Amino acid sequence: MPTLADLKRDPERLHQAATLLETENKKLIEKNLELQSRVDALEGRDPGTLQMRIAELEQQLSVRNQALFGDKSEKRNRAARRAEQKKAQTGHGPRDQAELPRIEQVHTLDDADEMCPKCGGELQIFAGQFEEANEVDVVERRFVLVKHKRQKYRCDCGCIETAEGPPKLQKSGRYSVGFATAVAVGKYADHLPLQRQVVQMRRQGLQIDSQTLWDQLFALSTHVQPAYETLHAHVLSHPVVGADETTWRLMGKKAVTNTKRWQVWALSAPDAVVYQLHPSRGADAAAQLLQDFEGTVMCDGYSAYQALEKRRHDFKLAHCWAHARRKFVEIEESFPKQSEEALELIAELYRIEREIDEEPPDERLRIRQQRAGPVVQQIHRWALQQRALPQSPLGKAIAYLGKHFDGLRVFLTDSDVPLDNNRTERAMRGVVVGRKNHYGSRSERGTQVAAMMYSLVETAKINGVDPELYLKLAALEAIGDRPIPLPHQLG
Repeated sequence: MPTLADLKRDPERLHQAATLLETENKKLIEKNLELQSRVDALEGRDPGTLQMRIAELEQQLSVRNQALFGDKSEKRNRAARRAEQKKAQTGHGPRDQAELPRIEQVHTLDDADEMCPKCGGELQIFAGQFEEANEVDVVERRFVLVKHKRQKYRCDCGCIETAEGPPKLQKSGRYSVGFATAVAVGKYADHLPLQRQVVQMRRQGLQIDSQTLWDQLFALSTHVQPAYETLHAHVLSHPVVGADETTWRLMGKKAVTNTKRWQVWALSAPDAVVYQLHPSRGADAAAQLLQDFEGTVMCDGYSAYQALEKRRHDFKLAHCWAHARRKFVEIEESFPKQSEEALELIAELYRIEREIDEEPPDERLRIRQQRAGPVVQQIHRWALQQRALPQSPLGKAIAYLGKHFDGLRVFLTDSDVPLDNNRTERAMRGVVVGRKNHYGSRSERGTQVAAMMYSLVETAKINGVDPELYLKLAALEAIGDRPIPLPHQLG
């Protein structure tokens, strides 16, 4: 993919890239408009209310700018890069705010002020002339108590019928589907603990407690669970998946003394990610995540995957070059010469990969074997030539290469296998931020709800779908006993 500097030197390519960006963003807007329309229809709203969302969605034209124009290079001189970044910081100037809806407000003089301060004459409107300035404002969120009056009908035969009310997560429940999805997005997309949401809601006039919010999350989870299960099956249907894990806390009633260390396991595909929470980090937990998967698992060097591979023999492991690279980054100060040599060779693999990223699979594989294959062999020869104590940082970095070399070579025989597991690691970011903000879960059922909600929210984000709209659509479809579409099916 050309860099921004390349595009600036070639106006025609810049125009083509801009056209591509515009097309992709129009698809994104249409997807969210269609989703909002479906939600409105399910809730029985007037289609005209859709116009209230159009202004917001039409502003989402810059979401993929970085993906198209960002510099993805693997520069080795990090000191120089830091210097460039520091030099580029020119202050906190105003931003375009391209994603915000626009509201125009005209200010006029009071009648008493329509007098010229210089001569006392009457001031006339200067048609079409304004002094303009932009101001970012906030429209206050409001909670309202909606009284639903279900009209009754009678027949001379004595029959009485009553109009249907709005769809509900719980029979006779007091809180709407939209309220529950807002709470879910607040916690699992915006990482706001329930108690913090309670404080905000009380400040806005709603008297509520965190247990009530949890009840809404639990009710929502029971309805969207089929989507979660379908999502897991969808990820497992891909020939190559990425796997990763990180810690999670399960807190008892006495959070300080009863906290248990659980693990969040993630399994990713290009258009989806699914999470599970388990009390262990062993091969049995990995087996529950992978189920009967038969394909290639991209992962780091964690031993649980290797143990499971030896036990089952029905899938193979591909190892992550980013992890191998990281071992040498960590020892740069102690072993500058050796780490620089290794990192330059690994950087060459990434340079080749960027050049062939848009090629068809067969061509990408051919070029990998022709150009990246010799580089991989050169890395192997380089590692064998090094002299280092086994327990030294350099010795451990080289040992990691040797131990996982077969897995590091898998991308040379399968065009679907990426160089690294960065996609899955990126999918872990929301979970890690959430863990930091609300510390974990207070019950095993809480871990299940967290896994479910993070899976649906993060998958919606991957596909450019508003998570709140998606959760609302999923809940309404479930209430109506209809199949729940996955985010990638909403295009």
